[in-house]
Amino acid sequence: MALPLSILDLAFIGEGETAADSLTASVALAQRAEDLGYRRIWYAEHHNMASIASSATSVLIAHVAAHTRTIRLGAGGVMLPNHAPLTIAEQFGTLETLHPGRIDLGLGRAPGSDQQTMRALRRNPSAADTFPQDVLELQGYLSGESRIPGVDATPGKGTNVPLYILGSSLFGAQLAAALGLPYAFASHFAPTALEEAVALYRRDFQPSAQLDRPHVIAALNVIAADTSEEAQEQFLASKRLRVSRFLGRGRTFTTEEADMILESPAGQQIVQMAKYSAVGDAAEVKEYVDRFAKLADADELIVAFSATDRKVWLRSAELLAEAHGL
Repeated sequence: MALPLSILDLAFIGEGETAADSLTASVALAQRAEDLGYRRIWYAEHHNMASIASSATSVLIAHVAAHTRTIRLGAGGVMLPNHAPLTIAEQFGTLETLHPGRIDLGLGRAPGSDQQTMRALRRNPSAADTFPQDVLELQGYLSGESRIPGVDATPGKGTNVPLYILGSSLFGAQLAAALGLPYAFASHFAPTALEEAVALYRRDFQPSAQLDRPHVIAALNVIAADTSEEAQEQFLASKRLRVSRFLGRGRTFTTEEADMILESPAGQQIVQMAKYSAVGDAAEVKEYVDRFAKLADADELIVAFSATDRKVWLRSAELLAEAHGL
């Protein structure tokens, strides 16, 4: 049996696009993914990023859910230190009430933003320190066993929206194992600790009411095209775009400038972020995805389609689904 495949939709705003264009494309991807047999689509909370349209994660999930029928939808993830657990319980309890059996809630402790944006969010810099307690508080609201006497989430209470711990280090693996929750590793941009974190999670996992055995979701980038050459061209374009996003500080580099930067130490760090990337035609992508699944010891894969061209972006989903046997 092929591993289940899911999608991390970064809701990117392409060159010459508006946020509305991006959200329309996200609906189109979800509808196509549903037909193709993908298990779930997640959206990530990022703030103050001109190239990403998923900042209001729960609102986007509601919109996509209203335009699809069966595919699971969720956060990959909500950065819980940015929010009161009660607020997130109410938001995702509402989503689960409107779309029963289709909602996931992935949780991260990173800010999803820079220091100035953290200030604008009214976030306390030490908020991440209480992440484990906040997860438990949130879980209590959703299960109907509130940890704060007299306070319930409505909607939310008793919906038991499944929780997932997101991470890119050993901290998340330890927490997911201790709480008996599924663990999703962000290896699509932070590949370094993947194998060590998964091994730790599987070794220390404690069964819970939500989950009786470990469940690992590993992330990777995918660019699939009808020819290997086209896929490689898109992969280079995506790396050039990352240079502008991470190093541009508001400016866009020319192709020549981006290529020079990619050869520098700072550029090589950006290249390393995309270490786990399946790029090529359908057969090449399938071979890489199969190898990655074994390396990651994964129970499920979640893919970020990183092509900058919208047609190749959507075609990647189709080719991967067909090659993987969905």
